[in-house]
Amino acid sequence: MMIDSLNNRILQCLQEDARQSNTAIAKKVGVSSPAVGERIRKMEDAGILQGYKAIVNPEAMGYQLKAIITIRAFMGKLKPFLENVKKWEEVVNCYRITGNENIVMEVVLRNQKHLEELIDRVITYGESKTQIVLSHVVSYNPIVK
Repeated sequence: MMIDSLNNRILQCLQEDARQSNTAIAKKVGVSSPAVGERIRKMEDAGILQGYKAIVNPEAMGYQLKAIITIRAFMGKLKPFLENVKKWEEVVNCYRITGNENIVMEVVLRNQKHLEELIDRVITYGESKTQIVLSHVVSYNPIVK
């Protein structure tokens, strides 16, 4: 499916606020509400739009720390790690990457003790490095063509 300038503007609107109505989007992009709805459905069918999620504030949920943890998996430990990490409530995002480290995780934690417990779990799979996040500079920047 081709992403023309109209689809791109619709995607930008949805990335700013996915809860806005098709009518509101239509007013912004200059077409009818049914045309917006049809284009959205086609982008969903093509896999361009993969879903809609609520963005939750970790601090409001009791998580005081955010950290980035990189892991260089021990021989034979990568596959078990990849199976288990999906069950860990602290993990917000996890990526398998190239380079010396195999894994990068973004995690949210209640406190330092929680971080220590997570690190104790992680080090059974490999050598890890942890960085505490001080602030969020870019958040959910819209993807545009």
